[in-house]
Amino acid sequence: MTLAELKPGQSARILSIDTGVPGVIRLMVLGLIEDAIVRIENAAIGGDPIEISLFGTSVSVRRQHARHFLIEPVTAHG
Repeated sequence: MTLAELKPGQSARILSIDTGVPGVIRLMVLGLIEDAIVRIENAAIGGDPIEISLFGTSVSVRRQHARHFLIEPVTAHG
């Protein structure tokens, strides 16, 4: 499953990242790294971009980039 498939309100742990895609490294610098727990907060009208919260901040990510983050969903208890 990828980050692009999550719905608002869902959380996930990032398992792996396809770093060969332009723009993905920039997102990693912003905190989207392996083992990070992220939550989808909202999506723009039309579904793109998506608002992701992590480490106490929010980041907007285009779905074309979110597809390169392999994730596992997590529950409120981890």
